[in-house]
Amino acid sequence: MAGIVHHFGGRGYCQRVYVERAKPLEQYTTEELYVHFRFGNADIKYIADFVRPKLQRRTQRSHSLSVEEQVLIALCFYASGTFYQVVGDNIGVDKSTVSDVVKAVSIALASLVNQFVSLPKDDQIALTKHKLFLLGNMPNTIGVIDCTHVHIEAPHERDWEYINRKERRSINIQLVGDADLIITNCVMKWPGSIHDARILRESALYRELQTNRPDGIILGDSAYPLLPWLITPFLAATTPAHARFNTAHLKRRFACLNYLRMEPQGACNIILACIVLHNIATRRNIPLCDDVYDVPEPVDEPDQPLVFCQDEGLTGCVVRDAIVRNYF
Repeated sequence: MAGIVHHFGGRGYCQRVYVERAKPLEQYTTEELYVHFRFGNADIKYIADFVRPKLQRRTQRSHSLSVEEQVLIALCFYASGTFYQVVGDNIGVDKSTVSDVVKAVSIALASLVNQFVSLPKDDQIALTKHKLFLLGNMPNTIGVIDCTHVHIEAPHERDWEYINRKERRSINIQLVGDADLIITNCVMKWPGSIHDARILRESALYRELQTNRPDGIILGDSAYPLLPWLITPFLAATTPAHARFNTAHLKRRFACLNYLRMEPQGACNIILACIVLHNIATRRNIPLCDDVYDVPEPVDEPDQPLVFCQDEGLTGCVVRDAIVRNYF
């Protein structure tokens, strides 16, 4: 039932009518929560605890949103990718509230990226290598790298930079994943027109691995250069598909990533939020729902990679030849 609050002022009387909000945590079964929000009751409370310091209201005014309600609103948008008005109608809040909440929750989740996204370290490295070896018979592998595009609406500034090869506006996101579909590194500031190899070259990941050679190799497709720590295939048949599989799961869990109706900065915050949530869901063994899934577009053959350094390419050839000689 709607609640009614009366206001009295110098010019007369006004009445504000509040629509009663839905209470999914109380009303939905676990299966229904998975379908509508991609997370169960305990998982939603787990996420809320992480963002509570940034989202907790200082006052408990009537009808203020709890942290759990804010998280539910954002999760509803991430999972469906529908319009704010539709999300608001489902939850029982207005469109502007949904917009504000999605922005605030996305920023709060994005701030956790260093906590939930990191390359394997120390004792994790051996296990990561073992799992990736079991998947593709590639030795000494600590990750797989690839880029994926998230389509956005035309930005107000420098629109042409965001037009990709398919003539759609997008952000080109670089992801590194492991055998468990955990995202271990991400870069998402680049417009869709930028080549995958350039995104790598300009990244902190590249600078770090060039300076401190990793204890292992990363696999990439033919869009990337052959480097001592980055191994690319001889033939299309040997191109690792694991990273694309990873990004497909990311977009499958969060349908909003098929198209974001917003400017690049807001889109990047939402993408980061979804990456954090993806890793949380994967580590907590949360199942993927099959109710709605837009199949990713076919991947075109990548352009030839930019040449970084001839000596590095030669060293990479030596490493790759040794792998082929000893394991294939």
